[in-house]
Amino acid sequence: MSSTTAAAPATAAAPPGPRRTPALPLAAGLAAALLGSLVCAVAVGSAGLGWGQVLRLLGAGLTGGRLEAEEAAAYAIVWEIRLPRAVLAAVVGAGLAATGVAVQAMVRNALADPFVLGISSGASVGANAVLMFGAFASLGVWALSASAFVSALLAMVLVYLTARTAHGLTPLRLVLTGTAMSYGFSAVTALMVFAAARGEAARSAMMWLLGSLGGATWGSVPIAAATVLAGLAYLARAAGRLDALAMGDETAASLGVDPDRLRRALFVVTAAVTGTVVAVSGAIGFVGLMVPHLARMLVGAGHRRLLLIAPLAGALLLVWVDIVSRTLLAPAELPVGVVTAAVGVPCFLLLMRRRGYAFGGGR
Repeated sequence: MSSTTAAAPATAAAPPGPRRTPALPLAAGLAAALLGSLVCAVAVGSAGLGWGQVLRLLGAGLTGGRLEAEEAAAYAIVWEIRLPRAVLAAVVGAGLAATGVAVQAMVRNALADPFVLGISSGASVGANAVLMFGAFASLGVWALSASAFVSALLAMVLVYLTARTAHGLTPLRLVLTGTAMSYGFSAVTALMVFAAARGEAARSAMMWLLGSLGGATWGSVPIAAATVLAGLAYLARAAGRLDALAMGDETAASLGVDPDRLRRALFVVTAAVTGTVVAVSGAIGFVGLMVPHLARMLVGAGHRRLLLIAPLAGALLLVWVDIVSRTLLAPAELPVGVVTAAVGVPCFLLLMRRRGYAFGGGR
């Protein structure tokens, strides 16, 4: 055979990767859309307030302007009912989306979300103890949130102690332990609902289990917002280490990252944020699962970009989900979790069938 025979090329040209949207312009657009959506959330409702009146009332509240006596009721609707609910929806959506990004990196599982650790189911036990049996009644309006948060922390400790071994906290043991504990907590919650003596209490419990922002007040916003912002700040600082962790423990260690130490810190941060938002909104699914994948599809898998886009997208999504939940069957109100599932299931199926996107795929 002649030495001049043409040899087949050793490597084929790699197919071009999917185009990525620039993160900063996208973040600016999402932030502007979120501000507009908050105004829409305040303007839309069964009270029939006009857009001009809503904008005037918002301006009066922000600047201390004067109001007519007949506008007192409308002002209360805007500032004491609708606006805190819209702001809390944005805070909860941002928190769930950000922790979804962190949990998927922590356990290296594309199906992971903030509730895979069993924290949400643990919070449900405490919340239902208040709704069904009047536990923590001495705390008054704070009873539900306090009980849900305390039980979420107890669930976190139980999952951590069960999953931890002498070799550290491995992703597989964490997922399996959290899933098993979640089933156990859900069984306890179902037993409490079944044993409830009052039908209205059972209905309230089911509404909370499916997620609801109907009890939002200005008192519930600061704690949730502070916890979510603190969690976002930590995750933003850890973005580079999250990139390393998502590539595997051996790769992370070779890059100077201690995977066990980082995983423990992420576990505490995500559990605290999840427990806080679940305490004020109930168990809202699909936001922490779907939004990180949508953000990854747009800007790639780099966590610095993901943690810029995902919280804004989660906040925007939940604001509109809440608008739909309280207006679609007005004056009745749908649980927020029902709407997120109705939106999330078809979106997730379409995402799975989208060519060029691998779950948790390339940067």
